[in-house]
Amino acid sequence: MKKLILGTAALALSAGMALAQDVVRLATEGAYPPYNFINDAGDVDGFERDLGDELCKRAELNCTWVTNDWDSIIPNLVSGNYDAILAGMSISPERQEVVAFTQPYTPPSLSAYAALSDDVDLENSVISAQTGTIQANHVVDTGATLLEYPTSDECVDAVRNGEAEAVLADKDVLVPIVNEGDLVFVGEDTALSNGIGMAFRKSDPELKDKFDAAVQSMKDDGTLNELIIKWMGEDSPRW
Repeated sequence: MKKLILGTAALALSAGMALAQDVVRLATEGAYPPYNFINDAGDVDGFERDLGDELCKRAELNCTWVTNDWDSIIPNLVSGNYDAILAGMSISPERQEVVAFTQPYTPPSLSAYAALSDDVDLENSVISAQTGTIQANHVVDTGATLLEYPTSDECVDAVRNGEAEAVLADKDVLVPIVNEGDLVFVGEDTALSNGIGMAFRKSDPELKDKFDAAVQSMKDDGTLNELIIKWMGEDSPRW
């Protein structure tokens, strides 16, 4: 019985750990522009940097930023290496089994294919997609050959280098790349996402609720739409 009581106390302590500490640690990938990237000064930048800073201000929390590779970003959250994720992470049933999400801070956005020419046969091609994403899962479902890479930049480079015939990613990410002129959109845009949200350990409901309220306040006063337009453009879905 003593062991059971101690275990319960430890669990309760863990649940309040993020709120009790002086600094809330926000994790992002730092390699998924315009959502998040590392600028020339070596700092986290992008839509989610602006968003996270504003959310922390509204929640009256002192926050700091860390970067983590995409493929281990959820395991390191669960392990306690940081307290929340803002990393262009789509809310999905599989992820909800492991972490708790706020309400989405972006509406469901489209995924798109980009290639070097518009005559690519997507059903019978090699398609690159970032490891552990809804896009990678979708490529498998279509029957095309999936070529996975750790970052979105590597997925695009695979097309440019001839290793893949097309890349599938969030359209917001591909728009500035296509605008550079060497890639074109091909095929039909696909709705795969239920929106993007912040992810938390399930043992930190109070911290999640604070950010959830802050997201709602930004929706209510229009500042979230302003950030979406600033970073993703007028054509990006908004509230």
